[in-house]
Amino acid sequence: MGNVGVSKKTNMNQTSTVTIGDTFYQILAELSASSGKSIQAVLEQAIEQYRRQQFLEAANQAYLDLRNNSEAWQEELEERSVWDITLVDS
Repeated sequence: MGNVGVSKKTNMNQTSTVTIGDTFYQILAELSASSGKSIQAVLEQAIEQYRRQQFLEAANQAYLDLRNNSEAWQEELEERSVWDITLVDS
């Protein structure tokens, strides 16, 4: 398996190691080479993209839950109509 060292920025300059399989390490190395970015930069970008994806999926699920609750959805629509009036008055 490939080992990837991941440095954490702490007061003690502590380092952690994350172990990934050979296939994913090879993919990571190829992405690093083709992008001209370090392996660390590629990992950080992938993690940030995944974090954002998770956030959007949670937001989409919350919206779907709201739409599926007829009472809560009606309250949402009523609140929006109040804001629409406020926006016209500006």
